[in-house]
This record gives sequence, structure tokens and C-alpha cells, in this order.
Amino acid sequence: MKLDIKEIPFSRFGSYFCISEEKDSNDIYIRDVHGGDDAPSRLFKISLLEDGVEREFDVRATEVSIQFYIKGYKDAAAEIILPKENELYIQVQNGELRLTADKGKYDSIMELKDGMFEYHIYPKELKLMLLNLEGTMDVEAPWNIIGNDFIEICLSKGHFALESYQTVYKEKEYLPFQEGKDQVAKLYNDWFQSMKPLQADDEYLPSIERAAYITWSSIVHPHGLLREPAMYMSKLWMYNIWSWDNCFNALNLGKEHPELAYSQLKIFMDTQDESGAYPDFVNDKFISYNCTKPPIFAYVYGQLMQKNDYFKEQSRIREVYESTKKVMAYYGNYRTFEGRLPHYKHGNDSGWDNASLFHEGMPVEAPDLASFLINSYDILASFAEILGEKEEAASFKEKADSMFNLLMERLHDEAGFYGRVGKDAERIANRSSLILRLPLMIAYRLDKTVADGLVADLEENFETQFGLATESPSSPYYKENGYWLGPIWAPVTYLFIHALKVNGYNDAADRLRKKFLDLTLEGGMAENFDPFTGKGLVDTSFTWTSSVFLQLLHEQYGDD
Repeated sequence: MKLDIKEIPFSRFGSYFCISEEKDSNDIYIRDVHGGDDAPSRLFKISLLEDGVEREFDVRATEVSIQFYIKGYKDAAAEIILPKENELYIQVQNGELRLTADKGKYDSIMELKDGMFEYHIYPKELKLMLLNLEGTMDVEAPWNIIGNDFIEICLSKGHFALESYQTVYKEKEYLPFQEGKDQVAKLYNDWFQSMKPLQADDEYLPSIERAAYITWSSIVHPHGLLREPAMYMSKLWMYNIWSWDNCFNALNLGKEHPELAYSQLKIFMDTQDESGAYPDFVNDKFISYNCTKPPIFAYVYGQLMQKNDYFKEQSRIREVYESTKKVMAYYGNYRTFEGRLPHYKHGNDSGWDNASLFHEGMPVEAPDLASFLINSYDILASFAEILGEKEEAASFKEKADSMFNLLMERLHDEAGFYGRVGKDAERIANRSSLILRLPLMIAYRLDKTVADGLVADLEENFETQFGLATESPSSPYYKENGYWLGPIWAPVTYLFIHALKVNGYNDAADRLRKKFLDLTLEGGMAENFDPFTGKGLVDTSFTWTSSVFLQLLHEQYGDD
């Protein structure tokens, strides 16, 4: 695949290194995504020189390597690969490749041996070892009391390695460049084959290539607070593992990579707060509990059990079961006023950050949250039966029944579902957000006339050429490129397609699935999409979009 590094960073499975082109300046940087998306990521700006003069250059990137061509030349001047998770190799054939450090006040580079420079990067708590394995390396880095004024590294005619570590470098042998490249090619090909459906129309190959590469290259290895390999949402902008994004990524991984899928869940179970809340996101340096996303772990785990017997192992069911019980207790103890339904304290809690449902203030009793919780109670009851917890199974069933009755009493009338806001729980008049149709997830509990009404509402007021708009296009709140005020989102699309399918609305499910698959041919694997043009919006290298696409594609061709 020809990789556009302005849209999708060049990286590899397990690595914190990546290379991308900035959209505003068009500058190309070697980056490092330790520390999450609030940490600086730029390490070195890349330039090409010929006879000491900076030249314009082109970039040709694939899943395996990235090559740099001085304009007007047929042969690559330089090539970069990531043969191992912490290693970056540079091979320079013609001219010079210059690395200009994007350094901070105390950042400093020092020569420890001939051709061996250690670079200390203070804001990232990171060290890099730059090695001249075979070639010419010139480092200009004038010292100024507490650090270098600047750092410029020029590489020519040879093979060079850059290795990252936190404390101590250990000398080692490095692979020949071509051997390292071959190694990466094999690793990626194995991943691609595991992601590709056994049968799929050729028209979807561009989307399969994008989705497979994004999911593979967005994984980082365990480090710091991350005790499991984590699939970040992106290495472009949102380089953290986020809840509930992690669940959709786990769902796609479940059949072929069950251990990796379980790791995406375990990261949050291992960092669960004593209150029962999961973090909003985790990276190697930081855990955020500012928001708590919708409780869908049990929902996803039930589907994972159908994909691979690995998930039927009782110790794993038990771990998810006990963790989900704590989540449910959190909503009961800390997110519920007496006699009411659990509430959100911010739109970000729902995953629908700026949806119109949240425009009047907080807290908000929302029917989607109640539906997620009811569904979770129902699934916990089934898990309890498997684990021999008969009394708890009955208790969960009673709690699901009670919450369902309260949902229909407090948030439903003849016109459909609505929300309530504030300490006095006043009705929210606006009903134009797609979020209010998510009770379709529990259509198995709804009267058929109510479920039929939800489906008709979707088709009449939200379905566009490319799928379900998150805000009704006829709404005054609808906004082009409005995040959750109109654009199509992959996870929500999946939730509705799955709800339609399991509740017998197969034609609608099949139609929406086909629309989303086709949408990726227009907009790639973006964070969200314009519902009328299909254009990809915001972050253009998003894993949960890729995972949902691959999951739906496997369903389309009967592989799942």
C-alpha cells in the first residue's frame, strides 16, 4: 500500500516511534508517542541535502519502509525502517539526511565513543542512542552551560541506528538493513492475512489495507503504567488507549488475536478505581479518571465468547464479571439520585461529547446510559449462571427489570425517548440527537411497537446516503463537521447494526452495514465522516473506525 504519512503515520506494531508529515507546515518529523497526546512528540525534523545544500524531496512510504527522494532523482537518497519496537534504522545512499532536533531547554547530546551519541530528552524522560554502524555521521551541537543550543545530525553513505530506552543502554549487535526490512515485512504480512476476510470483493482492498495497517501500527508495547500491549486510538493525534474505544478494537481482534484482544480490556480492569469507575484513558505515563465512558465491557465480552473459546475460560469470565459488577455499583452508588436513573456529568462521559442532548447543562439522565446498564445486568445474569452464582443471577435480573421499568416511566412517552437535566431533572425538549435512539440495543425488552418506531425513526430522520447521522439533518443543531452534531461515527454505527441484526431487523442492518463499508472507500479510516459527502474528518488514522470496518466486513462475507 502507498502510505500518505500526512494522513496515516508510518510506524509498526509495538513501537513508540512514528514518522508523519505535519498538515500545516508540510515538515516531516521522526516522533515518539511516549507520554500520551499531551506530551511533546517531535524528535527530529527530516531534511535532505545535496553537496551541503538543502533540497526539496518526495516521500514514498509503505507498511514496511519509508523512502526519501531528492526531487528529480529516480533512486532513493535515504530509507528508514523500524526493525524492532525500540529501534529505528536509517540507510543513506545518496546525498545527506539531516536530523534537526526539536529540543527543549535541558535536552542534550553527548558522544560516548566514536560514532556513538546519547541524546537525553527531558520532557519525555527518554534517552536515544544514535549509532554509526557504517557510514559518515557529523553532529553539530554547541554546548551552552545546561544543554545544547541546537542539535543537527548529518548522515551520509551508510547505515545508522537510533534506539530508545529509559535508563541504561545495553550494547548489542544490530541487524543488516535488508534483514531488518525483511523481518518487518514478514511480521506485517502475517498480521494482514489475519485481518483480511477469506473472501471479499476487490473493491474493498484499499480499505482493508488501510484498516489492517492502522490497527497493526497503532499498537505500543507495555511500558510504565501500561502493563499490556495497547492499541492506541491513533499515532497521529490521539495517542492514548481510550475507553470505550478499546472495546471495539478488542472485538475485532478477538477471533485471530484473542490474547491481544483481552489485553485491551485488561488494561482498564487493572486500572479500575476503587469506586468501580474505569479510567477515561491510559498511557504509559498517565491515567485519567475525568470521565467514565459507557459500560459496554460485558456487551463486548459476550460477543467475544462467540468468536473464540479462549474467552469461555471461566477465570477470564470471572475477571470480567467481577470488574463489571464494580462498574455497576459505581453507577448505583455515585451516579444515581434517589428514585432516578443513573446520569452523565458531562457529554464526554457518554462518548458523544457535544451531542445536542447535553446542551442545556448537567447532570443528564439519558436513555442510552440506562440501556447500556440494563443490557449489562442482563449479560451479568448470564455470566452468573455460567459461574454457578444462582442468587446473583436472579439479583441481576431483578435489577435489570427494575431499571427497565424506571426507564420507560421516566424517559419515554408516546413520541419516543428523551432526557432529563439538572438537579430537578427537568425534561429536555430537544430530541434530535441519534443518542436517544440507542434503547434499540434493548429492543428484546421493548414492546414491538416501540422498537418498530425506533427503526422507522432511524430510517426517516437519520439515515443518509452514507449511514446514520448523529444529529438529525433537519435539526437546527446540525453542524457540518460538528463532531457529534451530524457526522457518522463507526462505534455508533456498529451498535445500531448489531442491535438491528440481533432483534430481527435484518434488512436495515444489512443496508447500514453496506453503507458503512462503502463509506470507508470515500473517507478512509477517519475519526468520523460527513454524512452527505463521505469525507473523512478530524483524525484520519483511527483504530476504532478500522476495527469496526474489519468486523463488519467479516460479517458481510460470513467469516464471523
